[in-house]
Amino acid sequence: MTKSPSVFAVQVSFAGPIPTAAVRRASGVSDVDVGRQTLHCRVYGSFQPFLEALRGYEVMTLVSRPLSG
Repeated sequence: MTKSPSVFAVQVSFAGPIPTAAVRRASGVSDVDVGRQTLHCRVYGSFQPFLEALRGYEVMTLVSRPLSG
């Protein structure tokens, strides 16, 4: 039996600019939605590509919760 990849709903708030384009390009990221200082998305599988997209930006909060996949 193969385990399906984990899926997470993620919310990140930023102190300044949001790396929208980099997050959209990150492998395993979908459903990107950006508000004033907050980004919402879904991350499938590894968080590494998503976290690399955030490098160099000031993250104030990051919340993730598992979704049924």
